Amino acid sequence: MHLTLRETTTMATISNSNSPFVEIKPFPVRRNLVVDAGYLANKRHIIHGLVEVDVTEAREEIKKQKVSFTAYLVACVGRAVAQDASVAAYRNWRGQLVIFHNDVDIVTMIEPSENAVAIPHIIRHAERRSVTEISDEIRSVQSKPRRSAQENRGLNVAARFPRWVRMLAFSWFRQNPHRFKRVQGTVILTSVGMFGKSGGYGVGFLPCHTLGLTIGGIAKKPGIAPDGRIEPRDFLNLTVSFDHDIVDGAPAARFTSRLVDLIGSASLVLEKEKGEKTE
Repeated sequence: MHLTLRETTTMATISNSNSPFVEIKPFPVRRNLVVDAGYLANKRHIIHGLVEVDVTEAREEIKKQKVSFTAYLVACVGRAVAQDASVAAYRNWRGQLVIFHNDVDIVTMIEPSENAVAIPHIIRHAERRSVTEISDEIRSVQSKPRRSAQENRGLNVAARFPRWVRMLAFSWFRQNPHRFKRVQGTVILTSVGMFGKSGGYGVGFLPCHTLGLTIGGIAKKPGIAPDGRIEPRDFLNLTVSFDHDIVDGAPAARFTSRLVDLIGSASLVLEKEKGEKTE
């Protein structure tokens, strides 16, 4: 289709006006860092595992206690990693593996408001914290993003540098796992649709971390209840991703099995209820 000069000028005028059909707004500077993450992830050897987890009992207890479902998953991941910290190991500049035992820092993507760039908030020592503690921290950051140590002006400044400068910075951080852990945590957990009613998996990119989890949708399907009856159950679609340069298939499978059992058992949300009854 060929447009005349007059038609082209008219379309440009509409695009630059307050037309109800077209909206033009600045590209968020912070999204440059998201683009960098995708660029870095494209150069890695990542393996993904897609698993279904029965979360029926867990969701019932979470609803009773009014805690965050994300917080529950963070607590479960922390415990599962603590049992074999090698699934979240990193290589230093000498090529050695650095393993952080009993010290799991989980990056959780928190969206402070609709359509805002998510904050990569780090939940420190997730392997030893309760679901309630983690839930309170997440909600605190949602209400006041400045409470997160990761929400600072430094990110906005970094996002304005040329990409090659940011790539050098990423490389510098990765060469020292202790430095990387302080800034990026050890594990990343993100959500693409955990409130979906029809399920669905999300396969996210893994730009820097050795282990990452992507929370998908929750679907209601026939399943086996604890008493053996077949009834409608809630199943979470979860994607577990590993850097295959560091983690082999066998330890990855064992970790995933531990995590699925832990999430499905609802033991971490039941801990508080049992504690309250004994007091």
